[in-house]
Amino acid sequence: MVQKYQSPVRVYKHPFELIMAAYERRFPTCPLIPMFVDSDTVSEFKSEDGAIHVIERRCKLDIDAPRLLKKKNSLNSRERTLHIEAHNETFSNRVIINEHCCYTGKEIIEYYLRQLEDEGITYVPRWTPPALGPSSETSASSKNQAVSTAAIVPDATLKEGLSGEALSNPSGAPEPVVGTPDDKLDADYIKRYLGDLTPLQESCLIRLRQWLQETHKGKIPKDEHILRFLRARDFNIDKAREIMCQSLTWRKQHQVDYILDTWTPPQVLQDYYAGGWHHHDKDGRPLYVLRLGQMDTKGLVRALGEEALLRYVLSINEEGLRRCEENTKVFGRPISSWTCLVDLEGLNMRHLWRPGVKALLRIIEVVEANYPETLGRLLILRAPRVFPVLWTLVSPFIDDNTRRKFLIYAGNDYQGPGGLLDYIDKEIIPDFLSGECMCEVPEGGLVPKSLYRTAEELENEDLKLWTETIYQSASVFKGAPHEILIQIVDASSVITWDFDVCKGDIVFNIYHSKRSPQPPKKDSLGAHSITSPGGNNVQLIDKVWQLGRDYSMVESPLICKEGESVQGSHVTRWPGFYILQWRFHSMPACAATNLPRVDDVLASLQVSSHKCKVMYYTEVIGSEDFRGSMTSLESSHSGFSQLSAATTSSSQSHSSSMISRWRFC
Repeated sequence: MVQKYQSPVRVYKHPFELIMAAYERRFPTCPLIPMFVDSDTVSEFKSEDGAIHVIERRCKLDIDAPRLLKKKNSLNSRERTLHIEAHNETFSNRVIINEHCCYTGKEIIEYYLRQLEDEGITYVPRWTPPALGPSSETSASSKNQAVSTAAIVPDATLKEGLSGEALSNPSGAPEPVVGTPDDKLDADYIKRYLGDLTPLQESCLIRLRQWLQETHKGKIPKDEHILRFLRARDFNIDKAREIMCQSLTWRKQHQVDYILDTWTPPQVLQDYYAGGWHHHDKDGRPLYVLRLGQMDTKGLVRALGEEALLRYVLSINEEGLRRCEENTKVFGRPISSWTCLVDLEGLNMRHLWRPGVKALLRIIEVVEANYPETLGRLLILRAPRVFPVLWTLVSPFIDDNTRRKFLIYAGNDYQGPGGLLDYIDKEIIPDFLSGECMCEVPEGGLVPKSLYRTAEELENEDLKLWTETIYQSASVFKGAPHEILIQIVDASSVITWDFDVCKGDIVFNIYHSKRSPQPPKKDSLGAHSITSPGGNNVQLIDKVWQLGRDYSMVESPLICKEGESVQGSHVTRWPGFYILQWRFHSMPACAATNLPRVDDVLASLQVSSHKCKVMYYTEVIGSEDFRGSMTSLESSHSGFSQLSAATTSSSQSHSSSMISRWRFC
C-alpha cells in the first residue's frame, strides 16, 4: 500500500529566495522540531549556471524505527519552484511524497527569517543566467557566483514553507509590495481587515480563496465573506466550500448582489415594518433595532405576501454587510458582523398566526444558509410570557453557533447589571427603552385591512417577485437533452451564455443549421415531445437529422461537472439557426488496466434517476454592438473553443469563451 500526502498551501509575504535562505538554516538539525535529530547529505548536484540544485539527504528521526526517511529536494531557481520526493528506506509500505512545497509550520520559517533579519540579511537576489562570452575568467566568475547563490539557498529549503504565490510566478514578475491590496496575506492586512487568525485558519482561507480563483474566475468573494463560511463550519474547507458555492449560485439566480440598487421596498413596509438601523454598539458593530412586539406580522403577510417580506429581510442583510465595511474603515479594525436588538413588548398570541410563523421560519432558513456568522449578538428585551412558545417553534431552525449569541431579558432586567449598558453606550439607547436617543424606527401598528390582498393576488405577486431573474431552469434526462434555438440574421453576431450545472454532469454543445427545427410537439411521444418528465425540457433536433448533413457542430463538446458555472461566447460565422444543447453525460466505462478515480465514482453515485438540472441565461449581441460591450471584453479570453483553435489557425478566431467553474462538493 502506498500512502500519498498533499501538503497545505502556504503563502508568505517574503520573496521566494529569502524563504529559501531562511529554511536552509534548519539543516542539518532543527531545534524547533525535537523529532528531527540530524541529517546527512548523500548526494548533491549543481548545474553549471547555478539554476538547478538537487540534494539528497538521509534524515534521522527520534522515533522507534530501524531507519529513516530519505529525501530528494530539487530546487529550480530559474523557474522558482521546489520539488520534494521522500520515502522510507526500510518499510515495505513506502511513504511517497511528491509536491511543489511542503512545510511543518509557518512559525519555523519565520523563526529563521528573524535570524536573517537580525544579521542584516533582508534581501537575497534572484538567480540570473551567467553572462555569455569567450572569456574564461567571465565563465569562472559566473560559475563561482552560481555556486555562491546555491550555497545561500540549498534545497534544504524545500522541505517547508514555500508560498503558493511564489510557485505560481515562474516568470519572474515582481511580487506585490507588502501592504498593497494585492498582498492579501500581509500581517497588517490581516489585523486591519480580518482579525486574529491562527496559522491554520489563515492557511484555510488561502487554500479556499486559491481554489475559487482557479475555478470561479471573475467572481471571487471578498476575504471577509469567505471567512464567514469558514467560521460557520469550524474551518472545515470541504464543508465551507459546499455551502458557499450553493450560496453563490442562489445569489446569482435571484440577483441578490443588486437588490439594494434595483429594488425599492413597498410603501407598506416602509410604514409598518417596525425595524431600522440605529448607530452602533460598543464594539463598533452596526446596530439594528426591531420592535417585533409592535409589528403586525399577519397584516404584513396578508398585504405583501411571504416573498416580499423575505426580499426585504435580504435587503436588510445586504445593508448590514455594507455597514460592516464602512465601520471597518471608520474604527480601523475588522467589523464583520452586526448586533440586533429585538424589543418584544406587545408580543402576544396574534404573532403566532400560523402563516406568519411559516414566513418567519422560511426567512430564518434562507438567512442561516446565506449569511453565516454575520450576527455578532442578539439582544432580546422585554420578553413576555408568550415568548417561550415562539422560541420553541423557531429555535430548532437556528444554528447552534448563532443561538449562543442570544441574550434574553424579561421585563426590565435589561436595565440592571449585565444589561443593555454593557453592550450599547448610554447616549444611543433608544427613547422607547428609557434612553436619551430618538430612534427613527417606524412604530409599526396594525396594517389597514383595505391593503390586504387576495390569495390569488398574493400568489401572482410572489411568482412575479422570484421570477424576476434573467435565468431559466431546465431538466436534462438521459436520452433527452435540453435545447434552445437562436436565430442569427447577421453574421459575426455574438451568442453569449452563462449557466450553472445544479445537478449531475452534462455535455454542452453548439450546433448550426440552415433550416429551422420544427417546434416541439407536445401531443406526441416523438423526438420533439420529451417535455413531460420535468415540464421544462425541450428537444429541437429531429432524430432523422444527420450531423454533417442537416446540421453541424461549431464548438467542440464541453463536459461540465455538477456545481460548475460556465460563461462563454461564440462569434457566429454564418446566418441561420444555432442550437444550444445540454446533454446528459454518461460516465465512460473504465479501461481494464485503469482504476476508476474516486471523484468519478462519487460523481456517478450522486447522479440519480438519470436526471440533470441546469440554470441558464443566453443573450445575442449584434455585430455592431459587439466591440463596445463588456461581454465582448470578457469573451476575448479564450478558454473553451478547442474546435475553433484547430479550424481557424490560418485566420482570425471566430469563437472565444471564458469559463468560470466551481463545485458544490
